[in-house]
Amino acid sequence: MDHYTPESFTLTQSVGFAVNKARNLLVAELDAALKDLGITSQQMGILMSMRGGVTQTPFELSKLLGIDTGLMTRMLDKLEARSLLQRSRSLEDRRVVHLKLTKEGEKIAAELPHVAPAVLNKRLKKFTRAEFNELRRLLNKFLED
Repeated sequence: MDHYTPESFTLTQSVGFAVNKARNLLVAELDAALKDLGITSQQMGILMSMRGGVTQTPFELSKLLGIDTGLMTRMLDKLEARSLLQRSRSLEDRRVVHLKLTKEGEKIAAELPHVAPAVLNKRLKKFTRAEFNELRRLLNKFLED
């Protein structure tokens, strides 16, 4: 079923426009909240993924966060320069790079579960529990292949 036609499509009424605008709003609000920690919302995703043990390599991070490998490399360079993570080559396969948070990286990552929910909860304050659950369900459905 097509929801848009060339005749009925308008940019500001499209789902893509609303999703992108919502993303930009959240990024700006998260970046402002993370300023004191000296990281960005994209770097937050990396640190939280590593802290939770979800990912251990740049490729896994790129796939999970939807960031191309070139940008991921640059972001990891910045985090490594700030001594928040370390990279090491796999002994079994030199093409594979393993990532590990440093003590400072762990310290900052431990703060993130206190920052992100405050930003999200402020944005979601007008939602009922049912609306919140429905929004998550619909977004997950939208993201399915």
